[in-house]
Amino acid sequence: MNLTNDSYVILIGTKNFTERYYRDRIGWVKVSARGRKFRATAEQVLNHVLPALAGIRPNVTIKVEHHDD
Repeated sequence: MNLTNDSYVILIGTKNFTERYYRDRIGWVKVSARGRKFRATAEQVLNHVLPALAGIRPNVTIKVEHHDD
């Protein structure tokens, strides 16, 4: 079982949108609700994930999917 960062997809969203974060060979990638791709640092990913985990924004859900390729 592969447990490295590149085997996970992080989904953050509400009932109206979902953003995806995943890691490729170069670094982290954010896919916006409209499908646009942006490069992100690990700190930027944490800045989006931590408020959702802390419950600061009550209607935001976070889901992590594992993919063994």
